[in-house]
Amino acid sequence: MNPIKLVGIFLIVAGGLGLAYGGFSYPKETTALKLGTLELKVQETKTVNVPLILSGGSVVLGIFLLAFSRK
Repeated sequence: MNPIKLVGIFLIVAGGLGLAYGGFSYPKETTALKLGTLELKVQETKTVNVPLILSGGSVVLGIFLLAFSRK
């Protein structure tokens, strides 16, 4: 399979996931307090929002790559 087609498929899938979910979350561990050898760690959940224009543009670019890639 052509590498350009693979990139196009990846962009369509990633854009579709961005449109469906709108973002993703991940845990981040930080040190809240440090006294000598004693450490207090806190686990926070960070959220990353994916803009709709970026997701839509990814889908459109993926479709463009699939439609106009050379055989």
